[in-house]
Amino acid sequence: MKTPIVSIKWLVSNLADPRLIILDASQQLNQAQLASQFIGIQIKGARFFDMKNDFSDTTNPLPNTLPTADQFTAAAQQLGINSNSKLVIYDSLGIYSSPRAWWLFTIMGHEDVWVLDGGLPAYAKENLPLETSENRVYEKGNFESKFKPNFFKTKEQILENIQTKEATVIDARSNDRFLGETQEPRAGLRSGHIPGSINIPYTTVLRDGHFLSKEELLTVLPQHNKPIYFSCGSGVTACIDLMAYEIVGDNNSKAVYDGSWTEWGQIKSLPID
Repeated sequence: MKTPIVSIKWLVSNLADPRLIILDASQQLNQAQLASQFIGIQIKGARFFDMKNDFSDTTNPLPNTLPTADQFTAAAQQLGINSNSKLVIYDSLGIYSSPRAWWLFTIMGHEDVWVLDGGLPAYAKENLPLETSENRVYEKGNFESKFKPNFFKTKEQILENIQTKEATVIDARSNDRFLGETQEPRAGLRSGHIPGSINIPYTTVLRDGHFLSKEELLTVLPQHNKPIYFSCGSGVTACIDLMAYEIVGDNNSKAVYDGSWTEWGQIKSLPID
């Protein structure tokens, strides 16, 4: 199993590869209230991956929801992405929204995709070329989505799993939110967690904007012999935990509950602990 992350050193040594495309998946706002010092700045030659608009279902009242395969295909082609492109994705917080973009390409069947460990802060620290972010037009690519529905779970499937316990549900939110000890950042949501789920705050698997080493991750990630479903607030940081399991080479099937707590917490008929 190939690692889903690459280092700054790897990226620099592969910049001349004509198939390489760097994607900036940074978000201006996030529910964690994290701020970046790199507003309007990107890695030289990067293309902006607009996860809030082009790469999500904006007709869905829930945030960051999975787009249709056709919508994803069209948006990827507009970025000049081809079926044989090698994609390296980063964000301006180190590791935050880039794993979600990686998961989107993975669920749409693209295999040559990685996250830049450390992201833009680590890249800038090496005094490597940066530039002002600009909207550019690219030659249309030939990317085609090959949607993999098994990587995606609905609230109905999560509800059924409470009874069957066929999969482990991991919640990437902070521990105080998981335990219902603090109000949710989104108005109107109940506090607590999905019954039977376990809590691995996404911050547990990171240090200074990088993933922990494989050896360190093995000490903090519970090992399971069944499928793992990942949840969080809105499907973004769930992908950080999922990627951590990919880094350690976990072979269990993995999926994201896309509605996550934003959906579960507002439906009063769904059970909570």
